[in-house]
Amino acid sequence: MENIKMMTDDALVSLYLKGNNSAFDILLDRYKDRLYHYIYFIVRSREVAEDIFQETFVKAIVTLQQGRYQCDGKFSAWITRIAHNLVIDQFRQERNENLISNDESEIDLLNSASLAEGTIESQMVNDQVMKDVRALVNELPDCQREVVYMRYYQDLSFKEIADITGVSINTALGRMRYAILNMRRIAAEKNVALALE
Repeated sequence: MENIKMMTDDALVSLYLKGNNSAFDILLDRYKDRLYHYIYFIVRSREVAEDIFQETFVKAIVTLQQGRYQCDGKFSAWITRIAHNLVIDQFRQERNENLISNDESEIDLLNSASLAEGTIESQMVNDQVMKDVRALVNELPDCQREVVYMRYYQDLSFKEIADITGVSINTALGRMRYAILNMRRIAAEKNVALALE
């Protein structure tokens, strides 16, 4: 029998629907970090991100068990779409309750060994640039911040971004264009020297 960990997402879904709970555990393992970071980047609150993360997988399980998932090789986009919808619901709820979260976290989502140039000085420069970029991204409107995150930190195509967010590719591209323009404007206003090309 094929090693279960090497199976495709859709094969694991089928196996899970036949009663193999470890198949869903493998799917959870595959996407938990990426999905949690996506949610956290948008909501900027660990507590809220954890709640939405758990609710995403509960909703996925319910949908799967109701037979409403279409096996088309896009489990990742499907589960991200569920998370996206729950994030939108959270924002609507906060807006209705007039709650504003200003939870500033020091988690470095942009931390990557590939950023290091080999010297402490260059690492310090890179760290400052990443901090500046994060600050600029955090000032963007939600829809623009989301597209920037999905494109540059999740490495999704504009088609995938459009599918997940439920907009056209042109809208996703437009949001990215405005995000870059806004980041340039904000950087100029704050005298931050960045190459945003």
